[in-house]
Amino acid sequence: MQLTDRSTNAWWRGAAIYQVYVRSFADDNGDGVGDLAGVRSRLPYLAELGVDALWFNPWYASPMADGGYDVADYREIDPMFGTLAEAEKLIAEAGELGIRTIIDIVPNHVSDAHRWFVQALAAAPGSPERARFWFRPGKGEHGELPPNDWPSQFGGSAWTRVPDGEWYLHRFAPEQPDLNWAHPEVRQEHEDVLRFWFDRGAAGVRIDSAAEVAKDPALPDLADGADPHPYNDRDELHDIYRSWRRLADSYPQPKALIGEVWLPDPERFARYLRPDELHTAFNFGFLACPWDAEALRESISTTLAVHAPVGAPATWVLANHDITRTVTRYGRADTGFDFADKAHGIPTDLALGTRRARAAALLTLALPGSVYLYQGEELALPEVEDIPADRIEDPMYHRTGGTDPGRDGCRVPLPWNGSAPAFGFSPAGATAEPWLPQPADWGRHCATAQDGAADSMLTLYRTAFRLRRSTAGLGDGPMTWLDADPRVLAFARGDGFSCAVNLSDTPQPLPAHHAVLLASGPLDGGLLPPDTAVWLRAN
Repeated sequence: MQLTDRSTNAWWRGAAIYQVYVRSFADDNGDGVGDLAGVRSRLPYLAELGVDALWFNPWYASPMADGGYDVADYREIDPMFGTLAEAEKLIAEAGELGIRTIIDIVPNHVSDAHRWFVQALAAAPGSPERARFWFRPGKGEHGELPPNDWPSQFGGSAWTRVPDGEWYLHRFAPEQPDLNWAHPEVRQEHEDVLRFWFDRGAAGVRIDSAAEVAKDPALPDLADGADPHPYNDRDELHDIYRSWRRLADSYPQPKALIGEVWLPDPERFARYLRPDELHTAFNFGFLACPWDAEALRESISTTLAVHAPVGAPATWVLANHDITRTVTRYGRADTGFDFADKAHGIPTDLALGTRRARAAALLTLALPGSVYLYQGEELALPEVEDIPADRIEDPMYHRTGGTDPGRDGCRVPLPWNGSAPAFGFSPAGATAEPWLPQPADWGRHCATAQDGAADSMLTLYRTAFRLRRSTAGLGDGPMTWLDADPRVLAFARGDGFSCAVNLSDTPQPLPAHHAVLLASGPLDGGLLPPDTAVWLRAN
């Protein structure tokens, strides 16, 4: 099947997008690390799953201080993943199966191994090489204190001192120096990188930390209550993304710009989605929302209301490479998600979490707009919370002295087949262990174990994606809430489709219908059991 639009050139408006964390997806060469050849070997699986596009976390040359989000060279593939030629083959082979490719761009920072930063360290204070970053003298009698009080996302100060006494800014790890986006070379380089990948067939880019790129050149202390915020959601950002949009729209088939935008103010969030800026942005409010009917209804309604004035499609996602896996989170007493409260060892009822995750899958796939699926969610993988401390790689864990459990628990390599590690992640006979240890019972989640099983999560997702693609009114378009018990989410899409999700603790009557298309679990005659979703044909 050759690559075609789902309906129009604006394929992103209703696409089903699968997130590939390459390091943990499939290992072809047996070194314990996922690679591009492994992804290529699993393209038939992804085509059968029924997704429209793949979003790849960074696959570029990198020292891997932060899982590849410390980019040393955007024009080279990291050797652990393969080569540029293999990336080009992957994009082309996926396209032949009707699957587009979205790459990750990290504009806020680069690796400390990037040629620009190497040049900056070798140059003198005040040099042109340092102007591409945020080098500043320190405070205190001898410059021994950081230039301001900004914190790192990974704990501690956002500043590191270099041997000549100056400090440089890194809002993430010290190995990730922040770029100065007021510098014309920084802007030009990123536009050149976009062209480089668009010319190789990439259909879009996901923009990491999209609201943090611009900084107040005065670098004021946060404690001073600076307004606007000195490094988040600054007005200068919009000119950057307008320039990117002009570039993306210059291609015969326009390229999609997808922002990672964490903002509590819906109106500020919507500004990034104006017709001449980003096409879509991740919906983190919905992702963090607890399993509660009132909270979910409010999140959905607010999301749609915010997107409507700017004509942008909403996005829906339950998990990603930074978030506690859905079946674990939904099995807890507190089913929401907050980075500040992230912890391991919280009691979890995985049977309950899985039932809710199945219902949530049908909910998200029925909502208007595009949907994202993080690898392994279709296999009902739980969070792995017992990774030995000496195997954890996430800098969040190490920079907080272990008080933050880190994100490796949702990054454990996928199980494909078999009954013992590496569960088909690596080829038979491979001697290297997977880069993160897999649980001994991972085999029950294997794709082959779920293939064809009527009650498996994999079968549910395959069926739902097929129906979503073939049912008029799903994907992009309007929706209407239906009258129902307050603890039930019920809505109509298109001409004759409806979805109902029971978040109460008692069975609830099904909405009026002529046929049941798909249910996340067994129905009770004409009743919808708790924590169950159903798709109905109303006429």
